[in-house]
Amino acid sequence: MERPSAPTETDADPLPAVRAGLPAGAGSTGDIRQARPYLLSRSPAKAALRRIVSVVSLLAIDVGGLALGVYLALAARELWVGNTPILWGILWQIVGDWLPFLAMTTVLVFWRAGLYSAREFRSGFARVASSLVIVAVLTLAFAKGTGHGFSTYLLFPTAVAIAAILIGTLRASYELLTGAVLEAAGVRRRALLLGTGGEVEHLRRVLGDARSGIRYEFIGVVGPAAEGRDLPTLGGVADLASILAEHPVAEVIVADSDFTERQLLDIVDLAHRRGVHVSVAPTTTEILARRAQYVPGQGVPLFELRPPVLAGADWALKRVFDVALSVLLLVAGLPLWLLIAAAVKLTSPGPIFYVDRRIGLNERTFGMVKFRTMRADAALLQGSLEHHNEAGGALFKIRADPRVTPVGAILRRFSLDEIPNLLNVLRGEMSLVGPRPLPLRDFALLEPWHRKRYLVLPGMTGLWQISGRSDLGFDDLVRLDFYYLDNWSIWLDVQILVKTVPAVLGRRGAY
Repeated sequence: MERPSAPTETDADPLPAVRAGLPAGAGSTGDIRQARPYLLSRSPAKAALRRIVSVVSLLAIDVGGLALGVYLALAARELWVGNTPILWGILWQIVGDWLPFLAMTTVLVFWRAGLYSAREFRSGFARVASSLVIVAVLTLAFAKGTGHGFSTYLLFPTAVAIAAILIGTLRASYELLTGAVLEAAGVRRRALLLGTGGEVEHLRRVLGDARSGIRYEFIGVVGPAAEGRDLPTLGGVADLASILAEHPVAEVIVADSDFTERQLLDIVDLAHRRGVHVSVAPTTTEILARRAQYVPGQGVPLFELRPPVLAGADWALKRVFDVALSVLLLVAGLPLWLLIAAAVKLTSPGPIFYVDRRIGLNERTFGMVKFRTMRADAALLQGSLEHHNEAGGALFKIRADPRVTPVGAILRRFSLDEIPNLLNVLRGEMSLVGPRPLPLRDFALLEPWHRKRYLVLPGMTGLWQISGRSDLGFDDLVRLDFYYLDNWSIWLDVQILVKTVPAVLGRRGAY
């Protein structure tokens, strides 16, 4: 794994100087990518509570509508047959016997279909009906597999039709009621429009006054000034940082005009750094559309650009995985860790551990713990070795670094010096898998487009380590980070961890 380029043990934090060239707002506390999970931070607490209440309400609607739909289907069957009096209590008992399985299956299918998504992304009756058809097929397969028979299989389409009508009606009523509550409470979607005059006017007209029951409050336009426009022109794209700082905005809507790919990327990144959502009217560039989510029900299609941030269930799953495996590795490898500590202490003067200042999530500094592999005075020799740098871009690497101790060379060769990174993982500063954190010296040399890699926790290992490691150019390494951000899954983490072992043992690119 990559080596620290500028070991230093001073308490001074040069990050303010490093950030001097960043756009206004970089690293602000309002950033939706801040280190603390969004469910634990204060500002989104009300939104999280509303989201929980919404999901619970929809669950109650769906299970209640399902139970009533099955009951009415059973009653309809009895009325159709008409041989005996209807035993209403027995019908409820039948519903009660099947309801746990039906409810669990329905909730899982509905969840997979996105019917518990945020308000603007939830589909309507068509998705409810198609999902209930899947539930019916699964229930029929389960019944046949367990040897359960039915007097008539017409019960299934009847139950699907009745349940779909009930659930669809209840959900529509819920949307109308909650929309009225939001309207009465004065909830508004404060939005900023970006684009040229004609495109902005067209976009505002086709968007209408509201989306998903929440009214728009258009703050103004960012772009060239135009006569006859109702909205004020707040400035040009170059003024976006100051405009977002001055006006509380929830969403930036970009009319797809003559913006270049780089301009669009800068707009999206700057808005996300301010905690502002971004939507783009098509057509969008391919690099942005890869992480776009369609917003249905509009006069013009909008795509919300989701920052590649791990939050909610994804964050919880990754965090549990990190903590569980880190504890296991620390306990299982304790004898080896103690042996390494003794070797470091006995073979060179200085501390056992070295705390290297690195740049982590949201471009914040943290102390990455490692076994010391260099002389204690390594920081003083950094300047004299800069002309020996063998890496390109914002990296500093020397294959035969004279500061490295004999024991340190062995530890580096097999990446054993980075075992104490597990402590950073347990402290929530790192993850087992993610973009490698850069030293302050390397971070200062980054180009603006490189900084997307700081949207997630840095990792002990990543695609760098299994794809050539130090033999790759820096831009290639950053593109690997981007791929990881846009394609994360827990299985990708597992694959990277498994492939890291042969990469380390094969000593590819490690120095």
